[in-house]
Amino acid sequence: MSEHINRRTYVKGMGATGAAGLLAGCIGDEEVVGGPGEDEDDPADVDAPGTDPDERDVLLGVLQPETGDLGELGTPIADAAELPAIQLTNEGSPVTVDVQREDSQTESEAGISRAEDLVAAGYPSFTGAAASDVTIPVAESVAIPEQVVMCSPASTSPLITDLDGDYVFRTAPSDALQGVVMAEVAYEERGWETAASFHLNDDYGQALSEVFVESFEELGGEITAEVPFEPEQPSYTSGLEDALSDDPDLLMVVAFPVSGIQLFRDFYGEFDEELPVMVTDGLIEDGLPEDVDNSMDNVMGTAPAADGPEADAFADLYEEEYGSSPGVFNAHGYDASAVQILSNLRGGENDGATISEQMRAVTSGGGEPVGPSNFLEGVELAADGEAIEYEGASSIVSFDENGDMESVSYDVFEFEDFELEAVDRIEDFEP
Repeated sequence: MSEHINRRTYVKGMGATGAAGLLAGCIGDEEVVGGPGEDEDDPADVDAPGTDPDERDVLLGVLQPETGDLGELGTPIADAAELPAIQLTNEGSPVTVDVQREDSQTESEAGISRAEDLVAAGYPSFTGAAASDVTIPVAESVAIPEQVVMCSPASTSPLITDLDGDYVFRTAPSDALQGVVMAEVAYEERGWETAASFHLNDDYGQALSEVFVESFEELGGEITAEVPFEPEQPSYTSGLEDALSDDPDLLMVVAFPVSGIQLFRDFYGEFDEELPVMVTDGLIEDGLPEDVDNSMDNVMGTAPAADGPEADAFADLYEEEYGSSPGVFNAHGYDASAVQILSNLRGGENDGATISEQMRAVTSGGGEPVGPSNFLEGVELAADGEAIEYEGASSIVSFDENGDMESVSYDVFEFEDFELEAVDRIEDFEP
């Protein structure tokens, strides 16, 4: 791993649309061959017949974990994913978006079943899933063979890069980036020379831990232990004992909220509460200290930033609709749905292959800039078959050949006195 942080902006005390808009988040090189986009070198060259809104509705699925280990984070992401459709209704658009929400329960089998329900009901694309170990089997079992587009706002495993980039997209960044960021912050910024990894035993946890370990060691650090654990266990004391047996300078934790609550309760009950702990996006949750009943002053972490040109506009829309600030991956959820709606309208039909052809055309094809602030205008242009370029809340939103983001930003967070604050931003980090 040779990537390095290339630009930084100090954001201590950032405002609500910066820091509060980021609280509460989760969690290839193979050439894509075949599929609807194989002959389209220039996104602007894709045919755009457009849509008469009086003749049909736009169908959009939302597949997020509203229960299970990611349940606390999944519902706000699903809310954000539904927001573009609600916005169009509120603003009097002639376009009707029929949204069907399904609960993956943070389990692969449930995710596959709910995705099959969406396909059976005729939904040609959906925003989902969230957990990587749900997204991957859903992609392999449903989206790719059924030629239905899925766009995940929160799945970060590097393994997703090697799936079919014509039908599997994500607005969330790959952990091939986040693991490097974490290692550099830990070793170069904070000066921790030894670290132990305590991570979920799934695609998300294993892949992120591997990238962090490799990057940390290449920088000169020493990994003292790599300990996987299963989600939602009654106790994590034994696993923590194994991870901390060689007294590392840092404990790196990859977990989701339900497991994380019990994990930290065990940590503060049995171990040195001054030991630095670094968490990933799955535990950047502003209510975590209260759930754990500890101020968690020794904990910091990283998460993808909502750093797009339309971040403020999205935050205003979200707060107006739901009465609270958006969290990590909420902006990504809005962007994923917005791009699918625009692609559906511009392509002219509720068809997965057609939407796939338009996903890059509406984000990188040039034309009128559109985003959350002028989404109504954007859908009208898309319905007319006009050239548009979506500029997002989470990022610019530009998909590479694998369906991954081409560049992203990260925030560094610290817990202190039962509060969570973004203290640093790493901008325009590229693979």
